[in-house]
Amino acid sequence: MDIRFRTNSSASRGDPVRTSRKRGVTAIQLVVVLVPVVFAFLGFAIDLGILYSVKGELKAAADSMALAAASQLIGTDTATGAATAAAQATVENVSGLGNKYYFHGLPIGQTNGNLISTVSDPAYYGTAADAIASGTNTAGGASGAQAKYVRATVSAQVPLLFWSLLPTVTDRNVTVLGTAVAGISPPLCVGCGIEPFAVAAFDQNDTTDFGFILDRLYSFTYLCTGLPGPTVLTGATQQLNYLLLNRLDPNATVYPDEASQVFRDLAGGLPGNTNGAISCFTVNQPEVLWASAVVNPCSARRLAPTVTNALCGLDTRLDPVTPTSCESIPGVDTLWPVYSPDPDTNAYTAYTDYTGNGRRIITIPIVDTLSAAGSMNVLGFRQFLVSASAVTDPFGRFIAMYIGTVAPIKQGNFQSCSLSAGPGKVVLHQ
Repeated sequence: MDIRFRTNSSASRGDPVRTSRKRGVTAIQLVVVLVPVVFAFLGFAIDLGILYSVKGELKAAADSMALAAASQLIGTDTATGAATAAAQATVENVSGLGNKYYFHGLPIGQTNGNLISTVSDPAYYGTAADAIASGTNTAGGASGAQAKYVRATVSAQVPLLFWSLLPTVTDRNVTVLGTAVAGISPPLCVGCGIEPFAVAAFDQNDTTDFGFILDRLYSFTYLCTGLPGPTVLTGATQQLNYLLLNRLDPNATVYPDEASQVFRDLAGGLPGNTNGAISCFTVNQPEVLWASAVVNPCSARRLAPTVTNALCGLDTRLDPVTPTSCESIPGVDTLWPVYSPDPDTNAYTAYTDYTGNGRRIITIPIVDTLSAAGSMNVLGFRQFLVSASAVTDPFGRFIAMYIGTVAPIKQGNFQSCSLSAGPGKVVLHQ
């Protein structure tokens, strides 16, 4: 018997209408589940972008504050006060000139509704490790004379769009910090923007001070030959001969004459130049005398005009009025007001008591020997605080206190000269 079982093909495959309905319901359920998830991720992404944007804005302001403050750390008792003022000046909101940093379009430090940012005074430290490890601690601890590193902190309350449902968020705001640590770098092998005077080391084996004594007042005297030699200026302890190293720029187009060039070199340090050899000095590299800054017999009691012009530049650090002996320098009436004198021109026996802005500090090459005819090898760079004018002195004498390497210089690099001591420049450490 042929028995065949017939099946309903539509029943075996299922009802198309019913299957379609099931699929539709499933799709709707999936959409119901996924839409909130997608919106949540989208919201988190938007809030995360806001946080990163604000963090970047605050960090830029903190970097600026830290660098400005560190440039004022010159090793005096009042240095941290000046540093704090410099840091706050970068984000001040009164003059409209200082603050170039924004939080959600509002200048940092201002408040508008739920947009709140706070600028704290910088904290100061004696070492980079202490400054970096301090975290959110803004107490610092280093006094003005010992402070070498600064930590700047800027905070803001960030209004969130979607993360306000998280239990860690209060009042739809979260606090974001921008921090930066800046300070003095290790000793530089190349010093740029410094003064082209040079003195010889008293002791080349003393790699810290080259035989100079901290806080000692030296009677700087332009080198001369023969007798009778110049005496030590009253108030100084020891004579220290110096020479003017060659930094004449033959390709200068702004104030190209030699007189105004050497004036500017000593008024504000060597100006920038595309030729680094002109605007910088390098340790272990030879230097020669500025050709026209000749060494005269001591009995002549006179200086080469180039040396006098250099001393005129040095005098801008102390005197707001152009001396008569400097009036022949081309453009001096325009140049002199550019270089403001130091606000503190008092004489001191301890450098830490000095309250000025650093204009009186000169950073000069220390050489192995002074030579009017041969080369002089640069051993390092050291700093002095100028205390008296030398424009009218027949031997180019002025008093300056040896202060070591307390103040950062404008620019330079490290290369591989392996210095154990010397001035550094301001750099960001974090």
